[in-house]
Amino acid sequence: MLEYLKMDLWPPYVVGVGIGVLSILAFLLSDRPIGCSAAYARTSGMIEKLFIGTAVSQKAYYRKFKPAVEWEVMLVFGVVIGSFLSATFSGDLRLEIVPPLWLDRFGPDPFQRIASAFFGGALMGLGARWAGGCTSGHGISGTLQLAASSWLAAACFFAGGIAGAILLFGPGV
Repeated sequence: MLEYLKMDLWPPYVVGVGIGVLSILAFLLSDRPIGCSAAYARTSGMIEKLFIGTAVSQKAYYRKFKPAVEWEVMLVFGVVIGSFLSATFSGDLRLEIVPPLWLDRFGPDPFQRIASAFFGGALMGLGARWAGGCTSGHGISGTLQLAASSWLAAACFFAGGIAGAILLFGPGV
């Protein structure tokens, strides 16, 4: 098991089993599926609460997604911490504002890269909330529950990812 901690890439079968075990534990321990996009909705409510106070809790959206630190927020923190530990143990940890693929296609401007990442992230967040879940919510939890909407969403995630990669980096990517 320790040899996996030092690998750059894990075998997909090991990762699949790990995600399956994590999904089982999530259902058993919290009676909830894995998903992250609600964490961003809750966090936006907590930020809004700082500016307009408790009136935020009266909004219909925030009655459904209470602006509070729930398990999804902790899951996002866990993903960040786990990513950091994985990169550290594999020896792959480095600060890279402009990755080589971006550099080759669009040049060295870090502000363009950051603005693009921010804009793309905002669109993904909007899409995840509009679709009622993110790639982990639909792609993992929804598909393992055989939800037709999640299978459709997962197919759209793949199609959108492929189309986006071809548009940005060309058909050779």
